[in-house]
Amino acid sequence: MTSQTKAEQTGAAGWTRRRFIITLGAASAAAAGLTALPGGAAWSAEDAKTVEEEIKRLMGGKELADGAKIISMDLPQIAENGNTVPLEVSVESPMTEADHVTTVHIVADGNPRPGVASFHFSPLSGRAQASTRMRLAKTQNVIAIAEMSDGKAYMTKAEVKVTIGGCGG
Repeated sequence: MTSQTKAEQTGAAGWTRRRFIITLGAASAAAAGLTALPGGAAWSAEDAKTVEEEIKRLMGGKELADGAKIISMDLPQIAENGNTVPLEVSVESPMTEADHVTTVHIVADGNPRPGVASFHFSPLSGRAQASTRMRLAKTQNVIAIAEMSDGKAYMTKAEVKVTIGGCGG
């Protein structure tokens, strides 16, 4: 075995194993930080849609009737933190093969991407009820749209006041 001199260990470009590992770690940390920046990989201003565009995309121009009597949304009037706003939605329906809820869409009109969630149901679901947590950018309306098996669609909305920013700050 021969011992190598310091010059032989560093190589022609002056790189040591320690220097290479430190540089690789710093580059990885920088790359991870760039993807976490607002407006980075998640979404951009061009991606932002209006709530009307989102509803049109979801419903295809279908007429929406007032659903205040059949759609129930349980969500806070004031959300202390926009990052985790609880929501429970339910739709009154017999949930039979002939008469049931097929889909419930949740849309938030102040978010950069208004489509929050879509829940799909069948008569085997028993009840048209779902709960989740959502992120709200600011004070805004949360809209629930229920599609029924007979082709009808109902809509209702509720305002949520956000005191600490969610999506947007």
